[in-house]
Amino acid sequence: MNAASFRELRLDRLSRDFGSHNALKDVSLTIGKGEFIALLGPSGCGKSTTLNLIAGLLPATGGGIWLDDKRIDPLRPEERGFGMVFQNYALFPHMSVNRNIGFGLKMRGVPRAEIDRRVAEAAALVRLQGQTEKLPGQLSGGQQQRVAIARAIVVEPPLVLMDEPLSNLDAKLRLEMRAEIRRIHNTLGATTIYVTHDQEEALSLADRIVVLRDGVVRQVGTPEDLFSRPDHLDVAEFMGFRNKVKGQVASAAEGRATVAVGEAQIAGRTRNAVTAGAEAWLAIRPEDLHPVAAGQPGLTAQVVSTEFRGREFVGFARMADGTDLSFLAHDKLSPGETVTLAAEPDRVLVYGGAA
Repeated sequence: MNAASFRELRLDRLSRDFGSHNALKDVSLTIGKGEFIALLGPSGCGKSTTLNLIAGLLPATGGGIWLDDKRIDPLRPEERGFGMVFQNYALFPHMSVNRNIGFGLKMRGVPRAEIDRRVAEAAALVRLQGQTEKLPGQLSGGQQQRVAIARAIVVEPPLVLMDEPLSNLDAKLRLEMRAEIRRIHNTLGATTIYVTHDQEEALSLADRIVVLRDGVVRQVGTPEDLFSRPDHLDVAEFMGFRNKVKGQVASAAEGRATVAVGEAQIAGRTRNAVTAGAEAWLAIRPEDLHPVAAGQPGLTAQVVSTEFRGREFVGFARMADGTDLSFLAHDKLSPGETVTLAAEPDRVLVYGGAA
């Protein structure tokens, strides 16, 4: 089973307005054949709107969509020939697995023998052998999602679009299906655009991640880029740098800065222009922030609570100015206890300007 050939999909200043609300603003992006692209961001950022525009389920109010040298945004969804996997599966409850998978082929007038062959091939690819005569209601959530994936890929689309396909599954199934989705993508050599609000999903699946906020693309890069080198403070927050601490730049030179937070001096890597004396923000992952001995440099805070997570404790603390901090500790700490929390300078990002 091979996806139809194309070189690239191009979004050219794509926009979508809902009345006075700009859900998507001049989004431009080029996606190459065979790429796995994750659209990542919080609810309302424009990621599902982008997917629906590509699918043809919504009309654009500005810009265009091109598949190689052919403009496709005027085309109806069925004329684009893309595969779509929805969050809620959208299976026909009265149809068997086989009939659900083959529905799109039947609508295209594909001969019965060809439908049977391609349905069997798709069912095997998503590992549903032995389940194909059952109704969707007789399957687990993970199996139903496999049916939805098989139905999307059986038409051999040039592009597979997935809108938060794992959000209705439990944690164990999400991990299993994540691996399956990547395996299927690699097997087909297809191009996949995948919407998620889960940064772990995006990091584990995608070749490139597109982070959106308020309808605008904030950063595009590899998982490694986004994980280690987020360009903006809001991208850093979404990529797991949940501790955000305000301070004043004490010194800055050659990609490094020291920021004064109260009496503490915290060193880190700069991600944009910072100037001595100016306001700055520190961004630190909870897993990189740990208690240190009293008297060592760090952020002083009062413990609010700790939670046991197996090998260590996750702690929550509050600084004197009300800033909340999350951190890891080897030992349980008591509420009200004063702690000094620090991270290695290479694990601290410094952003100049307002949040």
